[in-house]
Amino acid sequence: MSSDHTQYFTDDPYSQTQYSDIDRSETPLYLEEDPYSSTEQPFWPGRASYPVHSSYMINQPLSLNGLSINGARNGSISYPYPDISQPPSAPSSQRNRHYQNRMQQQVQDRSSGFMNKDSHFPIIPQELDEYSPPMMYSPPATIPLEINQNNMKSNANGNVNASDYNNGNVIYKFTPAMEQAINNTAAAVANASTPMIPMTQLNDPLDFISAPSRTVYLGNIPSNLTVKELLDHVRSGVVEDVKIIPEKLCAFISFVDESSALLFHSDAILKRLNIGGKDIKIGWGKPTTVDPMISARIINDDATRNVFIGHLNKTDNDSCTKEPITEAKLREDLEDFGEIETVKIIPEKGIAFVHFSSITSAIKCVHNLRSMNPYYENKKIAYGKDRCAFITKTQQHNAAQFLGVQSGMENMAKFSDRKFISNALLQQSAAAAAIATAAGGPNNLGNRTVYLGNLPKDIKIEEICNVVRGGLLQSVKLLSDRYVCFVTFIDPTAAAQFYAMSSLHGLTIQKKRCKVGWGKHSGPLPNALALAVSNGASRNVYIGNINFEKDAMRDPRIFTEDSLRKLFRQYGEVEQINFLPEKNCCFINFTNISNAILALDKIKSNPHFEDLKINFGKDRCGNVPHQVR
Repeated sequence: MSSDHTQYFTDDPYSQTQYSDIDRSETPLYLEEDPYSSTEQPFWPGRASYPVHSSYMINQPLSLNGLSINGARNGSISYPYPDISQPPSAPSSQRNRHYQNRMQQQVQDRSSGFMNKDSHFPIIPQELDEYSPPMMYSPPATIPLEINQNNMKSNANGNVNASDYNNGNVIYKFTPAMEQAINNTAAAVANASTPMIPMTQLNDPLDFISAPSRTVYLGNIPSNLTVKELLDHVRSGVVEDVKIIPEKLCAFISFVDESSALLFHSDAILKRLNIGGKDIKIGWGKPTTVDPMISARIINDDATRNVFIGHLNKTDNDSCTKEPITEAKLREDLEDFGEIETVKIIPEKGIAFVHFSSITSAIKCVHNLRSMNPYYENKKIAYGKDRCAFITKTQQHNAAQFLGVQSGMENMAKFSDRKFISNALLQQSAAAAAIATAAGGPNNLGNRTVYLGNLPKDIKIEEICNVVRGGLLQSVKLLSDRYVCFVTFIDPTAAAQFYAMSSLHGLTIQKKRCKVGWGKHSGPLPNALALAVSNGASRNVYIGNINFEKDAMRDPRIFTEDSLRKLFRQYGEVEQINFLPEKNCCFINFTNISNAILALDKIKSNPHFEDLKINFGKDRCGNVPHQVR
């Protein structure tokens, strides 16, 4: 072990991790092993979440609830706030004024959202303890000290004087000036642990931060990159315009609002955006304002890049070709208005969606198409939703998890608000970036693989999945001969959160404290896998409508654990199989999400599964850990 308590796992081919051998309290944090639970509780223990302010403060210390974890590797803990648990000696008036001025400066720094260079940047608490009253603070009328009544001097009536403090055999009497100084100190400490936003916005991330521009710069792009291929990676908001400059290997994406641009910018950095095998450079374009004409159309008509065309009946043939409308025909008819990104026709519904590369082109199309082409005179022409602004299930889940909102609750309706989602995910991404870089350096940004070491000798992979919480898993790889495991999450944000919580509180399996670190950088999530996850894919395969009574009469039986393991083992390693006979279903959990996708595709052709309902189940590792009380 080196002097800075950092151990390097260089002998492991799967890991280039650095582990924090931190001396923690003797009582470990036990994560409840609940493989069947779908209950989602606020993720972070206590009342604070991880640092989220401004840009990724890579060189800044991590801070939680007034504790500073410097570098997050050496395990040193410092307290940036003044210690007021013991009464200071009576100061001079000059020292008292200096003390008040210093505390007032801290209050100003905290209220502005930033600390000075010698301080620790603040934490925005995102949720309240379920059993705690709202964290409102007003300066107390008496000294805000936790005083043992056995050490208090009572008056003749048996009442305790708040300004009398018994320190052993010495009685201190605070002067009014001293009381005011201590009150100021208490106020500063309270401000450090209470929201820096109104209580009505405690869990509301709106207006969290502003971007320097609506336009994001992308460099080092493939020379043959198309607009469609580029926008396939955008899921942060409504796009106003896209420009690709092949000769300079760069592109610019302009969003309608700055929050969408900031979310895409931070997400691309955190996940290390990779297109066509090339790592994309991310920056900011020149700041501009939205054209007043476009703004008016957006406000009045909900204008987007997407043009909706309805009433495209199969029998309604084109007057020129005498055939039903085709994608090629739509492109030919509409390309005069501007560059077209995608065309999607749904014949059974008689509708089509045409995405232009800019909102301006779409506005021209909607207002002029009927008058310019007789075929569209009786068609319904309107604006559709920008495909880059769709809120995926993963994004909604991440935002709810970050804000401590349980899925299925009525207030989830608010998550349909794009700006609300964007800012919640932005805070989460910034927090994850700060955690990942503080622990593993700038090169660790976007890493999705967490290293677990010092595992019990008889550990099973199921036991590991029982304690991993906070995000969907891509894979779990157990090296039992080395007593280590590598857990790769789908989302780097989830990996950073799991690492932070496990490092701070410890991770225990079979009453044994495990080592937690970063594994070899996972790289970005493959696009095909990201698309599958957005459509509901997970490690868990659900099989429903099982007739267990009929299966019991078979010889051999199919729906037993041994039979199913033998059957599904051909698609990949099976982690766990759960049966729910009362609901006529079972769940097969794989150690790799790719194996689950393959199994779901292949098993449907098996005669024994033809009449059964087969789909993806919920990965229990995606549940939020029960809040530590």
